[in-house]
Amino acid sequence: CHPRVATRVPMGPLSLLLALSLLSPRGSAGASCPPRCVCASNLLSCSQANLSTVPAPLPRFTAVLDLSHNNVTRLRADWAPARLPHLHALLLSHNGLAFVSTEAFTHVPRLRHLDLSSNRLRTLDENLFSDLGELEVLLLYNNEITTVDRTAFENLGRLRKLYLGQNRIARFPLELLREGTRLPQLALLDLSANRLRAVPAGELQALPAWLRDRLYLHNNPLACDCLLFQLLDRGHRRHLSAVVDFQDELRCVLPGAPASVKILALAGQQPLNCSKAQEAVLEAHLGDSVTLGCDSRWQGVRSRHWVTPGGERVLGDTGNGSVVLLANGSLQLRALRPEDAGTYACWVAGPLLNETLYVELLVHNFTLHGPHDTLNTAYTTLVGCILSVVLVLIYLYLTPCRCCCCRGTEKPPAPRDDSINSSVLSTTPNHATGAGEPCGSHIASGAGTGQNGRFKGGGTPPLPARPGPKVQRKVSDPDSVSSVFSDTPIVV
Repeated sequence: CHPRVATRVPMGPLSLLLALSLLSPRGSAGASCPPRCVCASNLLSCSQANLSTVPAPLPRFTAVLDLSHNNVTRLRADWAPARLPHLHALLLSHNGLAFVSTEAFTHVPRLRHLDLSSNRLRTLDENLFSDLGELEVLLLYNNEITTVDRTAFENLGRLRKLYLGQNRIARFPLELLREGTRLPQLALLDLSANRLRAVPAGELQALPAWLRDRLYLHNNPLACDCLLFQLLDRGHRRHLSAVVDFQDELRCVLPGAPASVKILALAGQQPLNCSKAQEAVLEAHLGDSVTLGCDSRWQGVRSRHWVTPGGERVLGDTGNGSVVLLANGSLQLRALRPEDAGTYACWVAGPLLNETLYVELLVHNFTLHGPHDTLNTAYTTLVGCILSVVLVLIYLYLTPCRCCCCRGTEKPPAPRDDSINSSVLSTTPNHATGAGEPCGSHIASGAGTGQNGRFKGGGTPPLPARPGPKVQRKVSDPDSVSSVFSDTPIVV
């Protein structure tokens, strides 16, 4: 409060005395205000007082304590011997602070704002801030931090802003952000100007857009790759502040390159030749159920609605319940059909500006098991063709009698004067065959015109021998001979 402000308001002698007492070194509590501090109601300002330790005793009603720009190099567990139930802001920046006890915050459980920036802290030990269950803002920028224990931020369920820029951090446990279980309300994470060489781009892309909007990674010696480019390219097209505001400082190092390059300039450039990724593309199959997320960069969204590819506005259940708007703003599609494919738009009414998100849905024209069934059918067809070819080759080349070999060794037709009984009706061939003939024993005589003018296509195969005693057969007359070549077989 400036003294001139008090002179503008008319007041009586008692009011003036009270106002001056609030501005006096002793403050409103008289002797309870520490030396070299200025006390105003529940505010204690001990900044630039050349202090090497925290002054004592501290008033129990203290709500804001400013100890910045001093020489407090160590914050022990006994800096606040008594409980300070009303303290919600503690400022310790610019002190050369190199050590903070893990029990330093036991007596200040209501702390919501903690400023430890511009000091000489090197490590964030295990469970360092675990007693600060109501902490919302934690400033640790401009220190010498190299190591961050993954349990250092345990129990910080209300932390909204975490500033770790301008340190020496080579690896930060980004798994703390996964699924929002460790830091569920975190909306800002500043990791700029550190020594990060790689970040899990795939996991960061899965984070909500409102968190990626305040995830600062600029001025780090990141290694160039296409996943990192696509992560930042999506953020640039979504107008995320962490990308748009610092696009010139978002740089990476190519292998063998002497200097860093802008990450957003890697599109289509050698040697990586990165391609631009679409914002949201979802693939599904006929009959599936899918959920289209409305990943807005705004928190505290007032309302959402969807517009289908056909121009239909979705506010709740439509039709037979195949399209449903969920409570979190996502759109659920059930029993997909081919006509459900297309680009869906999500209209978001944010606290500051409106936003429109687009999701492209691709519906494959087969069921989930369709590709496997198609593959099995093709495989079966191929195997069937191969077996058919093999059977044809076996028939042509591996049969017991190959007719192509028999044509050259066929015996000429029997002379006319040969006995008809022996040449046609006898079970034994009329002519002896050579020792090397493979099929002369069952090849009939050549085709020609038989008796009674009938055509004999390939001869009649010999009848098999019947068991039992031989029966002497008589020579047949010409009428009997004609019956041999008839359509009705001879029964002996």
